[in-house]
Amino acid sequence: MKFKFLCRVLVIAVIALSAVSCNDNLDPIGFTIQPGPDRLAVGVDTLELQARTVQIDSIFSKTQYPVLGEYTDPVFGTIKSEYIGEFYFPEGAQFHDGASIDSVRVQLAYTTMMGDSLSPMGLSVYEVTKSLKGINNYSHVDPTEYADMSAPLGTQTFTGKNSTYRTETTSSGSSIKVYEINVMLPNALGEKFLAEYKKEGHGQLVNVDEFRKFFPGLYFTTNFGKSTILNVSLTSLLVHYQYLDKGGTYDGKGDTIRTSAMRLNITPEVTQINHIQNKNDQLLEENPDYAYIKSPAGVMTEITFPLSEMDEKLQSQALNLANFTVYAMPEPDEDTMVKLSPPTYLLLVNKDSLAGFFENRKLEDKITSFISEFDASTYSYSFGNISTMINHYNEKRGGNSDEFELVYYLIPVDATYVSQQTSYYGSSTPVLTAIQHRMWPAAARLDKRKGNLKLDMIFSNF
Repeated sequence: MKFKFLCRVLVIAVIALSAVSCNDNLDPIGFTIQPGPDRLAVGVDTLELQARTVQIDSIFSKTQYPVLGEYTDPVFGTIKSEYIGEFYFPEGAQFHDGASIDSVRVQLAYTTMMGDSLSPMGLSVYEVTKSLKGINNYSHVDPTEYADMSAPLGTQTFTGKNSTYRTETTSSGSSIKVYEINVMLPNALGEKFLAEYKKEGHGQLVNVDEFRKFFPGLYFTTNFGKSTILNVSLTSLLVHYQYLDKGGTYDGKGDTIRTSAMRLNITPEVTQINHIQNKNDQLLEENPDYAYIKSPAGVMTEITFPLSEMDEKLQSQALNLANFTVYAMPEPDEDTMVKLSPPTYLLLVNKDSLAGFFENRKLEDKITSFISEFDASTYSYSFGNISTMINHYNEKRGGNSDEFELVYYLIPVDATYVSQQTSYYGSSTPVLTAIQHRMWPAAARLDKRKGNLKLDMIFSNF
């Protein structure tokens, strides 16, 4: 009988949802299904939700692919992003005997940019003088506190689509342009490296832990221009040198001069932190019609579920379905060059569960957290049935009559999925493996007008 009852609940719920979806202004309704002892009462109701824009001080911003540049959106304000990082020193890295320094440069490689790709920007590189070991991995960390700001090691003017690029072939066979910004640094830095390497046992140029004490890293920031933001895929430090290769001619009878380089990269094994500055004052002003989400750096929408309004039903009936969809509001300016687009994914997470969520690499659990992908055809994020969330906290509070409301955040995120084979015949399903704060710029206005931000709920008798 239990199985039969559950089947009926599911069937009626689906039928009721089909009816509900055709009505944008729901009034509480109900109906019964017979016959006899299996009589089932099903009711549909709507809960209006509350929303406001909030901002937290900082976000967890340890990243493999930092964002660099400054950009002003006509609606969502200004974003400035810079980063600070250590360089990984692999064991076995070396200078050849007789090395003589030629030049030193740092190279930033990227394939993704936004804004005006032809407008000039200025890049400055500073030497880090304090160890980054144990640094707070949050976006409010001020890199200037760790770097020598008396003068930059090097500067360079660039545009998003520099003339310096290389073409690479992806695993799918397509070609992509990898753009590069090269900043020349003083040869004295290379001489410092070479002098340390010549010490007994190669001094501190032996492994990553010793090297980070010797050379704590570099700080990258823009010094002019507000038109372009880059997603840096690789940052490399190259110390170019020449050396005498004795007997190195083709016949082995003569000496020849050869060139080489010690190349060090910022990798996931070392520290790299994005520092984000936002001007969001206009987004935080109270508005009766919409709330904002924006990345990077913690502008999000707070959703309040006033479940006390449904207390009688939650205490006496079973909640079978609670559909939740958030609608974004398209911006009138369709010029993509000066417009931030909605984030691909939104995370719905309990306010009390946010601390540690990203640091501990948590995934959605369908109670304290849910994830949704942006649907461009409806301009919305559908979280589907979130009744597990409401039922969990309803059971947790027991039968007390205290005010019952849940507060959740909507946060722009990046989600990583992998395909997992589910059958012998090769069909597969996407499996969520990681959720991170979205560091690439994105923004949207969310519709919170009466009747548009709501829960469509279906109840049945126990």
